[in-house]
Amino acid sequence: MLTGKQRSNLRAQANGIEPIVQIGKGGVSENLMKQLADVLYARELVKITVHKNAEFTAKEIANDLAVDLEAEPVAAIGNKVILYKRSKKDGINHVEF
Repeated sequence: MLTGKQRSNLRAQANGIEPIVQIGKGGVSENLMKQLADVLYARELVKITVHKNAEFTAKEIANDLAVDLEAEPVAAIGNKVILYKRSKKDGINHVEF
């Protein structure tokens, strides 16, 4: 569970990264889940764009993805979602709080 300060710090760090994944009217597929799991494993912090024609809101998608990926939802602002998951991968720069 993230504290308010940790969420704020992660939001600030995510401000400088580009969205990696886009979710549209097709929703969240199995391939998309695998791609997100791989990205979280490699980077720990991921930004996602939810298009306006998606079936669900960014907040709904953030909560569902966080549960399915065992990640922490950092923020769901407008059409952007930010997720964080501490990686067990060696040799990467872990996100600092």
